[in-house]
Amino acid sequence: MKNPLKLGIAAAVVAIAAIVVAAVLVKSSPDRPAEANPPQGSAPASTASPSEATVELAESQLNAIKIQPVGVYLFPVEKAAVGSIDYDEDLSVQVFSPYAGKIITAFANLGDKVQKGQPLYTIDSPDLLQAEATLIGAAATSALTSKELARAKELYGTNGVSERELEQATSDQQTAEGALATAREAVRIFGKTEAEIDRIIAQRKSDPALVVASPVAGRVTARNAQPGLLVQPGNAPAPYSVADLSIKWMVANVTESDSPLFHVGQPVQAGVMAWPGRVFDGKISTLGAMVDPNTHRLMVRCEIADPKDELRPGMVASFTIRVQDPVESAAIPMNGVVRNGDDTLAAWVTTDRRRFSQRIIKVGLQRDGQYQVLEGLQRGELAVTDGAVFLSNILYAPPTD
Repeated sequence: MKNPLKLGIAAAVVAIAAIVVAAVLVKSSPDRPAEANPPQGSAPASTASPSEATVELAESQLNAIKIQPVGVYLFPVEKAAVGSIDYDEDLSVQVFSPYAGKIITAFANLGDKVQKGQPLYTIDSPDLLQAEATLIGAAATSALTSKELARAKELYGTNGVSERELEQATSDQQTAEGALATAREAVRIFGKTEAEIDRIIAQRKSDPALVVASPVAGRVTARNAQPGLLVQPGNAPAPYSVADLSIKWMVANVTESDSPLFHVGQPVQAGVMAWPGRVFDGKISTLGAMVDPNTHRLMVRCEIADPKDELRPGMVASFTIRVQDPVESAAIPMNGVVRNGDDTLAAWVTTDRRRFSQRIIKVGLQRDGQYQVLEGLQRGELAVTDGAVFLSNILYAPPTD
């Protein structure tokens, strides 16, 4: 009779051997090519990890994808931000009256284009009236002293006037001439021309209307001038505001972490919703002196060229700033990249244009439908550039009966 102990040991050895053989078979099965597309066209679902997954396509299925060598692309290194359009305050002027007075006439309306030196409004100025009265008096005194000097010179030759009297007449005439020159300059400060000053002297009539002209060429951006309104120098609001609208400001706030990348003079490309597809060029003109402690953002102000005056203050603008020189790198079209369930990005590569393997990649910059490839692909490798999702759908398609 057989020993029961020996029989038990033999049975255990046989069981262990069976387990080892099964494990070896299971472990070696992924190394075999996985035919994801049988001749009948059906594709069983794959359980392989994405980095090991392979798919073989039938001739008819190749038309659904596009295969090209991995190329290179010049990726600009840019940062984007959102800001708003505003007037260039360096080119915007509040046109105050230089003297107190009452507005007589307002010539320009809101939105009108004006030239430098063009009259905006006139005021009835008591200061101008006083200056013109002084001018008329100085002109009369100068004329009188000139006659007295001429008379003294005539009589001095016939011993009718002493030398002392002649010298006094000469001094009086010179003093009158100086007073007249000063009076003319005082009226000229009010904006009167030489012709207008001569007319006031000739007619002995004051003109209290002080003309206030635009100091710059541009467009009227604000008007508070109404006939009869009493104005004071420097008292807000100004009767008129005029701005040169060929240049606009775009003000934005960028994150603290990006702030070291921005520098005055960097080129800017801006876009607004009102003009889709349009690009407005400019440059950074000013960087904030400090980071906002609440938002941890830095103010960036840009000057945007707007020769046709198409941008309006208050418009929301998005802008892109090139912060470094462009980077040349391997690139793959976005249609050649798929996102797996574990949130990794993958591309499909091939050597024979028939059998495809999925490759986990790491991407960086994006531009014009291209991904910058940082890891996973090399220049010149054959990769699927369009239809990567089609291959993934085949790989993970449920099995058919």
